[in-house]
Amino acid sequence: MITKRTRQTIKGYLEGFIQGIIDEKTASDFDPRELRPLRAESKKGDLKPFHESLLPDGLLTITEFERSFSTKLGTTFEECARLVALDNHERAERGHHVTGRISLEAISRIEEIVNEVGNGGMKSSYPEFVKEIVGLAGNGECEERRSIADLHVVRKDGTELFVEIKSPKPNKGQCLESTGRLLQIHGLTHERYPKAKAYYATAYNPYGVDKSTYRHSFVRNYYGPGERGPSGEGVLGLGRRRGNLRGGSRHLSGSGQGKGTGHARPAGAGVLTLGRTRLRRPWRSRYKLEIIR
Repeated sequence: MITKRTRQTIKGYLEGFIQGIIDEKTASDFDPRELRPLRAESKKGDLKPFHESLLPDGLLTITEFERSFSTKLGTTFEECARLVALDNHERAERGHHVTGRISLEAISRIEEIVNEVGNGGMKSSYPEFVKEIVGLAGNGECEERRSIADLHVVRKDGTELFVEIKSPKPNKGQCLESTGRLLQIHGLTHERYPKAKAYYATAYNPYGVDKSTYRHSFVRNYYGPGERGPSGEGVLGLGRRRGNLRGGSRHLSGSGQGKGTGHARPAGAGVLTLGRTRLRRPWRSRYKLEIIR
């Protein structure tokens, strides 16, 4: 369960987040029913002469608000995840720098894997790639490397989660970038494997609540064959009643079974959940982190 104190902290954080965007986007001297004066120059590079000639200021403000909201929303998922994790685990940190030594052989192999996936999709088992990189990471000449995890959680038993929290509908470039980064984190922490593992997570399933609804083509193609089923290939734990950051009998244990689905599959689990926070409107919502890899 999320504690009452954490629930109130999340509510206050989200209220401040929304109010800040509202204040930023509603500070205008223009009549919302009138067209904006055309500008000859913009230091921000946001000139839209056709939009500003056809749409009144009020409509442009709404679209700008939505775009700004969507862009900045990702940071709220990270902070909510950190707050919930702190309720149940030893430590949780955003923007965690992962440093360590990794062999040149492992670095080269990661680049090869990313290129292979980019050219033909994830046709092999992603967990096998992880084991391969972990095995190579300490061999031969090594060098210092650094990576960043959006969220780093240390459990009370000493196990670690490195989580990359990104879009639920990543494009090809994002899929390949995250593949390389997660493999590198595994390589940098190879001496702590399997007690240290890295995951790709998303805050929600845009296709529905249940796993069976998820069908994003880039994930299916570039995150691996994974489990065969109605939800398609390469997606793990999209839906309710999965493992979570809250601990307890259904916490995410990272058993590492299956193809193309990373290492998060305890019995009946596979989703890294923020927990469900029910707040009074307009802040009533549900926060989840879905494990993609």
